[in-house]
Amino acid sequence: MKLKLFLKKCADLIVKVFKLMLNWRFLLCFGIAWMITNGWAYIFIAIGPMLNISWMTIVGIGYVSFLWMPFTPEKLITIPLAIFFVKWLFPKDEKTKKELENIKIKKPNKEMK
Repeated sequence: MKLKLFLKKCADLIVKVFKLMLNWRFLLCFGIAWMITNGWAYIFIAIGPMLNISWMTIVGIGYVSFLWMPFTPEKLITIPLAIFFVKWLFPKDEKTKKELENIKIKKPNKEMK
């Protein structure tokens, strides 16, 4: 019974996260956060060879290689940064604020114990 309740709560959390992530405001802020955390490296990889700047290509490839390793916490930085941007750029957006509040992890109730 506990496993069934746990799986239901996990499924509810996944649905809430997808509702938040499909919001255009969050997608915009996620794009900005992604460009800050790793998008610049892909730009370096593209522009470095065109402008014949070897250090730019090397730095871009090195950083992207690091990001593709399994232990990299890139999404653990990008998602909170995107949430910060949503709160900063759209402070009056009640729908997104409500979705963020719904996602917050609450203390387990007596049913989970």
